[in-house]
Amino acid sequence: MAAPKRPRRGSLAFYPRKRAKRIYPKIRGRAKSDKVKPLEFCGYKVGMTTLSMIDTRKTTPTKGEEITTPATIIECPPLKIIGARFYTNTNSGLKAVKDLIAIDSKKEKYIGRKMKLGEFRPNEKLEFAEKNIDKIDEISLLVRTNPHVSKLKKKPEIFEIDIGGNDVKEKLKYVKENLGKEINASDIFREGEFVDVIAITKGKGTQGVVKRFGVRLQFRKDMKHHRQIGTLGSQSPGRIRWTVPRAGQLGFFQRTEFNKRILKIGNDPKEINPKSGFTNYGIIRSSYLILQGSVPGPKKRLIALRLAARSKIGFLPVELK
Repeated sequence: MAAPKRPRRGSLAFYPRKRAKRIYPKIRGRAKSDKVKPLEFCGYKVGMTTLSMIDTRKTTPTKGEEITTPATIIECPPLKIIGARFYTNTNSGLKAVKDLIAIDSKKEKYIGRKMKLGEFRPNEKLEFAEKNIDKIDEISLLVRTNPHVSKLKKKPEIFEIDIGGNDVKEKLKYVKENLGKEINASDIFREGEFVDVIAITKGKGTQGVVKRFGVRLQFRKDMKHHRQIGTLGSQSPGRIRWTVPRAGQLGFFQRTEFNKRILKIGNDPKEINPKSGFTNYGIIRSSYLILQGSVPGPKKRLIALRLAARSKIGFLPVELK
């Protein structure tokens, strides 16, 4: 009689536990908005601080009282819109039809480190999009970061962000009006709004099963090592299953943390800059954003911010002290 078999059940959780492919995150999920505006932004992690604020939550014992909360500061230099990408729906999902890139190679001295500059013919591709607007189902923006504004020794990154709204013609109109312009965090988010944070965590190298999986230490009288698992598995099948905790790479993973509240969006960095600058970062030179709680990744790492995809509240007013 054949052995009974069935598909694996349950979630893979954080598997596979391996290094991210790149140092800045990939935004996989999608937020929803009826307004025609970008749905994501990014900034550089500065560090953490503590804020005093009035508790505006309705179902807490400290409602209306002054509390202290940990917060993370993110510097948000403006993003420049360098193009757009047009998609059409197929049986296997969205498929990119055409890329529109509008770059002045004489002025864009920083972007030459990331891509080859040439004649991109943006006007022809805009005409193509207008003629085939019925075949286009989705449009996203191609943007680049401006690390030189913050005087960070980093290359500009190029990635795409989603546009809100339900009408493709309005999205195309937004692209035509804002091509080559810069967008700020205040154009997308507002204080009290919830966002999702997507980032690459700190790299910790090769670690054992105790630190990597939280395996309990062996007893004091154990004859072998204490920081190891008790067994590699059963006698049959004659192999080690992938579910058995093993030592290996830890950290430098892409992680998404949901529903972080924006406590403050500021354009004057003098309000929060200490005289000696922030430890291991320096001085903020552009607009900034303060989130409640912690954020994955070390300082100076690029952090992606997305309008909350799973928030039931959506907005909660902030009263800072």
